[in-house]
Amino acid sequence: MDFSIGIIGTGAMGGAIMRSVCKKFDVKKIRVTDKNAKMAQDFAKENGCIYEDSNSKVVKNSKYIFIAVKPQFIAEVFEEIKNDISKDSVVISMAAGVAISRLERLAPDARFVRMMPNVCAQIGEAMTAITCGSNITEEELADVKSILESAGKVEQIPEKLMDCVTAVSGSGPAFVFMFIEALADAAVRCGMPRAQAYTYAAQTVKGSAALVLESGKHPAVLKDSVCSPAGTTIEGVAALEENGFRNAVIKAVTAACDKSIALGK
Repeated sequence: MDFSIGIIGTGAMGGAIMRSVCKKFDVKKIRVTDKNAKMAQDFAKENGCIYEDSNSKVVKNSKYIFIAVKPQFIAEVFEEIKNDISKDSVVISMAAGVAISRLERLAPDARFVRMMPNVCAQIGEAMTAITCGSNITEEELADVKSILESAGKVEQIPEKLMDCVTAVSGSGPAFVFMFIEALADAAVRCGMPRAQAYTYAAQTVKGSAALVLESGKHPAVLKDSVCSPAGTTIEGVAALEENGFRNAVIKAVTAACDKSIALGK
């Protein structure tokens, strides 16, 4: 590692990403800070990285600067740090719905990458999308991808798809957790003990997702392979369709996407 990393914000998402980064990169070159000083101090102690007592110090001493604050606080943070950002630094924003064009208005001399991770970064299984301004070099983008791959899978996309990514992989885990809960509730209704029901439901979702990714087969093909003629599975599929399962999922993702668009205005 021949570059330094800093992060402003060590909350749920920023902390999850940076914990993974600390396991892969030199912690002596990783700096963290947070409005909640104790949380950042505890994070630094736990992960062996450097705590800084101001946003400015993190920015001045980092090549790659992660901004992990909520969208409503992004302008306040940049008002504080915009004059401290070096022309050689790259700023990576996690703020949902905040376009690169807006970030550039907040800090005209800075160069930006936008990212959208998800909560699965907590276990190194994130699905993270990145997009960048035209002034980011291929080498810098490769560095950003390498940093973020510490926490899971990373793909570059055009910025116009960021709101969609926010809805599918950013909000998607909540929808999947709801499905796991419902699947477990159904198991309990059918007689399975609660703790066992959550294990069966969660492992079933995990295994099914892995099968889609590793087999490369269309989900519909895999679904069909489980549905025997006049069997139990097709009966359940029919019940899901009768109650609007797919339509409910589509509406949920569309609503989340619309909200992401609204946040950026």
